Amino acid sequence: MSVTIKDVARAAQVSVATVSRTLNGHGNVAEDVRRRVLAVANDLRYTPHAAARSLSSRRTQTLGVVLPDLHGEFFSELVRGVDQVAREHRLHLLVSSYHGRPDEQVAALRAMRGRVDGLLVMSPYAAAHASIVEELAPALPIVLINAQSDAPDVLSLSVDNYGGAQAMVEYLIASGHRRIAFIAGPEDNFDAHERLRGYREALARLLPDASEWVLPGAFDEASGHAAGQALLSAAQRPDAVFAANDMMALGCLFSLVQAGLNVPGDIAVTGFDDIPLARYVHPTLTTMRVNIAQLGARAARLLITRLGVDSNAPDAQQHEVREDEVKQRRSEPLRPELIVRESGVRRGGGA
Repeated sequence: MSVTIKDVARAAQVSVATVSRTLNGHGNVAEDVRRRVLAVANDLRYTPHAAARSLSSRRTQTLGVVLPDLHGEFFSELVRGVDQVAREHRLHLLVSSYHGRPDEQVAALRAMRGRVDGLLVMSPYAAAHASIVEELAPALPIVLINAQSDAPDVLSLSVDNYGGAQAMVEYLIASGHRRIAFIAGPEDNFDAHERLRGYREALARLLPDASEWVLPGAFDEASGHAAGQALLSAAQRPDAVFAANDMMALGCLFSLVQAGLNVPGDIAVTGFDDIPLARYVHPTLTTMRVNIAQLGARAARLLITRLGVDSNAPDAQQHEVREDEVKQRRSEPLRPELIVRESGVRRGGGA
């Protein structure tokens, strides 16, 4: 038979309301009473009934997270950042994916309604999320990651993909590279579009006589490997390859090394994101670092601020984002940082 809050109140010789205030971290409970209630709850192995708490508070104590996919280091790092902040605030996560298929995104988002207090949505497919976000936003706080919305009160948090791509091209040109190929991401992906735009504009500005060299990609290792094979068969190879994300850069790197080329002596290879694996391959990967876990954590804090969630956890108070900071921070994209490693310089060259 399960232990109820009434059992705890009876054993601690206090009211049910006092037990509720104690377990919910309210401050209007005397210290000796608080300790007695917590000790009794622990001895009885009492666990609050989640459904009952939801009915009384009209809160599920759960954040929804809807992502394009769950496969790969980028998404695991993003969820890790979200989860860290959620745990600081004693919240749970309900995570779903639409497997990179925009047509399934609407179903994934609608499935969250009534099950979560707020939503974190990564939707690089701009056209796909607009109508469903407008439908859900009036009743469900939403924070978009790497996407924009015209819906009122929908917060968005993004990475400066355009500026990061420009910075990488600037670095490669400053390092002496003149034939710079670019492995693009999916055509309908917001991140991929901005990184391609940054590559093109930096190349046109700094090397006006150089031709673009864009190869198709799909943000996975296989498309990076295929791009590497295409470069190997070209009449004149590039002296640098900039991939729109690290997974494609690693696939390309494997293709070139497997063919016997020296990286970076024959061809430099660079990426974007700085997934954990980037520092453990050989040669280690030069890339634009996006603090992916920080991106997830920052998005979660914005959402929690909108929800008005209270927490007595010291870490949560330390990192809390005030409501008056929300509008300011929503317009500040996360700036990637250039990380120079072995794959991005010529043999015998410096950073």
